[in-house]
Order: sequence, then C-alpha cells, then structure tokens
Amino acid sequence: MEKTFIFAGFGGQGMLLIGKFMAMACMLDGKHVSWLPSYGPEMRGGTANCSVVVSDKPVASPLIAMADTILAMNKPSLLKFEGDVKPGGLLLINSSIIDIKTSRDDVDAVYVPCNEIAESVSNPKGANVVFLGAYVAKKPEVISEEAIIEAIRVELGEKKARFLDGNIKALKAGIEYVKKLG
Repeated sequence: MEKTFIFAGFGGQGMLLIGKFMAMACMLDGKHVSWLPSYGPEMRGGTANCSVVVSDKPVASPLIAMADTILAMNKPSLLKFEGDVKPGGLLLINSSIIDIKTSRDDVDAVYVPCNEIAESVSNPKGANVVFLGAYVAKKPEVISEEAIIEAIRVELGEKKARFLDGNIKALKAGIEYVKKLG
C-alpha cells in the first residue's frame, strides 16, 4: 500500500502542519512516511504546500507526480493542483473560500466549508484540522481518527498542549460533516 497526498494553501493556513499530523499518525501506525514542504520566501500569505507519501515499504522518493489525494484550501491551490490528482483519486476543496467547482469529473470531489465548521466549534484557526477530519471520514482504511488525535498530541507537544482540545473538536466536526454527506 502506498498513498500520496498534496496539502496546499496559503502560508498561515496550516497545510504544512496537517501534513505533519498525517505523516506522524502514519508513522505511529508503523508505516513508512515522507513529508516534503514547499513554500515561497514570503511564508505567511504566500503559497505553501507539502507532499506526504505513506507506504508499507520504505519510501524511495518524497516527490509526487500524481497524488491519490489533494486537499486544496484556497482557489490558487485548487487551480494549481487539481490536475495532479490521479483519476479516481480524492480532491477535497475548502468551499468556504473557493467559489468554483473543479473541472475534473474523473475524481471524487468533496466540498467542505472548513472555515464555517471551524467557527461552529469555536476554533476559527482550526479550518485545516477540519479538512484533515474530512479526509479521515472519507478514507478510514488509510488512517484512523485515534491515530490522528495521537499525532496531533505528539506534534503539539507540551508547549502547545492548550490547543489540543480545539483541534480534536475541529477534527471530529470535519469527520461528522463528511459522514452526513453520505
């Protein structure tokens, strides 16, 4: 089993962080992973994305030509990466700030109002984790909710432990939203 991901958005939207959460969760699950960040020199407000490769075998390269899953947090990211998801793959789109539909009809496109959902659980900065929850709901065979929660706990560490509860609420809200879609 090998799964490839691209997490894309503006710097400051937390896409590199949820990529780290995914990589850590899979590592804790005994899988081999790679996490490769890419961002412009302007960081916050500039383009930021990362690729994650998860495999049962050692990962030969962190580079991804075509991804199984793309999480696009903003319109420029959708426009840049929607062509890079494999036919039959998953394209998660933050419908809170992306006002267009994908041009792809050969992928499973799921529109998630991440910002609104994060606001509804009193964690407006948790839109990225809502997105991760949406993925967990769509692909529980790849990674479990429990593994993601443990990864969040590990990645936040003691210094940022105060953000754990808000992130768990955001994760669960994303899971519930997608489960209701059917």
